[in-house]
Amino acid sequence: MLPTPWKSLAAPREGKEYVALLSFLPLKRHRTIPKLVRMMFAIQSQLAKSHGLIGYSLGAEPMAKRFWTVSAWEDQQALRDFVEEIPHIRIMQELAPHMGKTEFAQWTVRASGIPIPWSVARQHLLK
Repeated sequence: MLPTPWKSLAAPREGKEYVALLSFLPLKRHRTIPKLVRMMFAIQSQLAKSHGLIGYSLGAEPMAKRFWTVSAWEDQQALRDFVEEIPHIRIMQELAPHMGKTEFAQWTVRASGIPIPWSVARQHLLK
């Protein structure tokens, strides 16, 4: 997997727990990859302005048409606000017909567990 470096937007506070989210986004066809990449840039712009985001990383296996995101959020409301805002909600609706079975995992992570290692994040999809 080709992961991006963890992008920190806020420093986690020692002793606090955060909401972690892992998403698995498989594509049906290789020809959708350029569209997904363009849309990811729009979502990254949204992430940069999102209230309550601690940090995130993206992972990709383009030849296998598999993509992941892992992120840490201040709380459930901050995550919900991001998911329900444009452009994220619009992009997810537009990509839905081009996706295989998506998977999501949420858990709590202590400040000491941020940045979230990919080895830890991917284990949550196996549960």
